[in-house]
Formats: sequence, C-alpha cells, structure tokens
Amino acid sequence: MMKQLHPMMLVGTGSDVGKSVLATAFCRIFLQDGYKPAPFKAQNMSLNSYATPDGLEIGRAQAVQAEAASIPCEAEMNPVLLKPQGDLTSQVVLLGRPVGNMSAREYFRNEGREQLRREVCNAFDRLAARFNPIVLEGAGSISELNLRDRDIVNMPMARHAGADVFLVGDIDRGGVFASVYGSLMLLPEEERSMVKGIIINKFRGDRSLFDDGVRMMEKLCHVPVVGVVPYYQDITIEEEDSVQLKNKQRSALSKADKNVCNVAVVLLRHMSNFTDFDALEQRAGVHLYYASSPSDLEQADIVIVPGSKTTINDLEQLRRERMDAAIVKAYERGATVLGICGGYQMLGTEILDPLHLEGCRERMSGIGLLPVSTTITDTKTTRQVRFRLADMPETDTPWLQGYEIHMGHTVPLSGHAERPLCHFADGTSDGYQVNRRLMGTYVHGILDNSLFANQLLSSCQATHEYPTDVRNHQGTDYQTFKQQQYDRLAAHVRASVDMEKIYDILKINFR
Repeated sequence: MMKQLHPMMLVGTGSDVGKSVLATAFCRIFLQDGYKPAPFKAQNMSLNSYATPDGLEIGRAQAVQAEAASIPCEAEMNPVLLKPQGDLTSQVVLLGRPVGNMSAREYFRNEGREQLRREVCNAFDRLAARFNPIVLEGAGSISELNLRDRDIVNMPMARHAGADVFLVGDIDRGGVFASVYGSLMLLPEEERSMVKGIIINKFRGDRSLFDDGVRMMEKLCHVPVVGVVPYYQDITIEEEDSVQLKNKQRSALSKADKNVCNVAVVLLRHMSNFTDFDALEQRAGVHLYYASSPSDLEQADIVIVPGSKTTINDLEQLRRERMDAAIVKAYERGATVLGICGGYQMLGTEILDPLHLEGCRERMSGIGLLPVSTTITDTKTTRQVRFRLADMPETDTPWLQGYEIHMGHTVPLSGHAERPLCHFADGTSDGYQVNRRLMGTYVHGILDNSLFANQLLSSCQATHEYPTDVRNHQGTDYQTFKQQQYDRLAAHVRASVDMEKIYDILKINFR
C-alpha cells in the first residue's frame, strides 16, 4: 500500500496565474505515480460549468481535473459555484444545486458564513475519506486583506485540510519577485508557515538564465522554489476563465483561402460554456473566431450562437448591436447557423419569462429563424445525456455524448411539427432542425462528437478544398485527444518541477 500524502494546495499571487492548469497537471502526475487523486476547489466563480453523472452542477475546471485524475466528477469537488448574472449578482450553486441569486454584498456578509464554511469543509472531508491526495485549488490572490475574515477558499481551507501549500507566481506578467514576496509577507505568520514551496509559472526563454533568480527568491522568501514551469502553446487544456477569450481569434480569414472554413462564434456578454468550441477549434481547415460586430459575420461559413447565463439580456444586446439582423443575413446568403442552449432559445420566435426570472419583461421576440417558443422556468435541468442524431438511421449511428445545463423549455410554435435534432437514450427528444444549415440544441459538448461536427462542416465541403482528415474525419475522437493532452501536460510539468522534493514535503510528519 502506498504511503498516504498530505493534501496539496495550489494558491496564487493573483487570478489567471495558472493554478487550474497546474492542478490538472498534478492530478495526472499523481495518477501516473499510482495514487488516487481528486481535485477540490471550495468556491469557484465561472460561467463554464459541467453536469456530473448524477445531474449536479460544478465548475468546468474541476470536471477537467477529475478527468485528468480518471475519476467521475462530483459536486463535492466544487461545493460552491458562483455564476455571474450581471455586474452585481450571481446565481449561487451549493453542492450542485442552485439556491438563489445573491449580490456580492449579500454573499460576503457575515450572517450565514459559518454555515457555508461548514458545508464546504464537510464536502472536503467526504472527498478526502475516499481519495488521496486531494489537490486543492485556491481562488485569486491569497492576500486579499479585505476578504480575509470571510474567505472560505484559500488559507482557511488549507488550514482545515491540513494541506501543504504551494504558491504560484506568473513570471510572464512581470513583477514576480514583488508579487510572490508581497503575497507571503501579507500573510499572518501562522499561515506563512503553511507555504512549503513556490512555483514560478509561464517562464519564457532559457531556464538557466533564471538560476540566479531562484536563489534570490529563496533567500528573500525563505521558501524553496520547487519548480519553474515554461510557458507552453502546443498543449490543449480547457480553460476555466473567460479572461482566456482575449487570446482567441476575432476575425475571419479571407475567402480566397479555399482550405479554410470560417466558423464565427457570436460573442455574448454573459456567454457560458465557451469550452463547447474547443474540439472544433482543433480541427485542421477550421478557423474559429469570436464575432462582436455585424461585419464580422460577412465571411462566416458557419455562425454559432452560444449559451448565455442571461438569455434575454444578451439578446437585447445583440439587437442593439444589430447582430440579430446580421445572423439572419448570414443564413440568407448561405451560411450554416447553429444555436446552443441560450443561443437555441435566441434563434426562436419568442422567449417568455412569466416568473420574471431574468428581469421585468414577460415576452421578448427572438431572432426568428427557428419556429419555436421558449418559456424560462425556475427549474434547472442539469444532466449528462446520450443521444443519436435524428436524421440518421439508428442502426448506423452510434450513441453520442453531451450534457445539459439550462433553465427553460422550448417547443415548436402552433402549427409547426416537431423536427428534433437529437433523440435521447431515455426516449425524449431535443432541439429543432429546419435543415442541415439551420438548427438549435440544448446539448453542450455536441461539437465534441466527430459525427455531428462532420455534419456541421459538410456545408463548407462543397466549396472548400479541405484536407482529407477533415472531409472524412472519424479519426481520433475528442476524448482520446484530451487524454493525450493530459499526459503531455503532466510530462511538461514533471520535467519542470522537483517532484522528489514535492513528495518529500507531502510525506513529512503525516498525521
């Protein structure tokens, strides 16, 4: 039997320093080394979420980390999920189920905070009873002085878990000495002693040129630097934060390039689950970009309207920017249009909100391409699904996989027959398909399935000179591709950190 390890906690000098990706890497490394790891993040704020096998909702990052650890994801891995609905409010998801909408002031008030802390700690304890080691992830900076007494995700969580803490600093953004030293010095002495190592992330250039920097940082901080992880661009790991969208393509390629299919994802203010497009983005011959103005759609071969946390609000924004008319115009000139989740609702004729869940309007006209009506409901659907494409023979079509996370029910308008896009394994149906150039679905992850992606791209193949692997692509499925990427990430991090020292730290004085 392998020796038990302390929990490992990755905290940061700030947001977007790479904690989530490093947690994913260590989940994979521990798995490869014979342990049974599991991820944990007490509180997550993200519009990228995922449905667990038992129909609960967690942050997408913890689902990715669980996948890297080769275990099913569960609500205990992310007991509190905050899904922003505007500048001031968020939907609060506790242990996988929504419990209401709160402003930041309401959420961070002292009243009820200890009960929330108990829920989070109990979730960790249940997880730690079954897995070892737990790889914990902090949130933002560990040194937000104004939030210290209400913090449930960083050092107080590390204290409850008995975790060895590793501080991650991002050298690519500059000021790494000040950010690491300042973060440590702002901690109380008791918490500072819990930090057992420093990881410098996103290093560019010759690693040996930073040897002096490592010695200086260790002398300054009195904490060992256990790794300097190089910046990478050739490994594909799903990202948690919408801040990553700033690095995505924002314009189409010229129509003169017959080897490229321009896929435009309409950029929504409250876009959710942008990881829906990662698989499509990886395909040869596909140029996927995010469109924010009508002119951005003029050269699009395929237009995708993605999910949204606030469908009516985002539809109003599209209308103000005349993007709704641009989507219709793109379809009329021959582009394929697909709506996913909130985007499916927007493509319909109307959206009804009788309970005022998204504001004071009870009815709003949709873009009008699909003859369907949506009613926003107070019941949230969260589930994984198996499905077949409705217009393909069942005997020739394998079961595909995806998941649903939505509040709303969509039906055809009176006088219009049902024309589902998918048939679920439980006998129900999903979506609406006018033809192969116009369709909508509630299924997130539908584009991860090569069979559907091929069908979507078929509208481009008549006019584009695609490489063979795209025309006839049934090859490496996306799940296999992701497993390969986890292995590559683990190798990248393992080569850049002192795993022997990390194991020594995690084994010392095990209680």
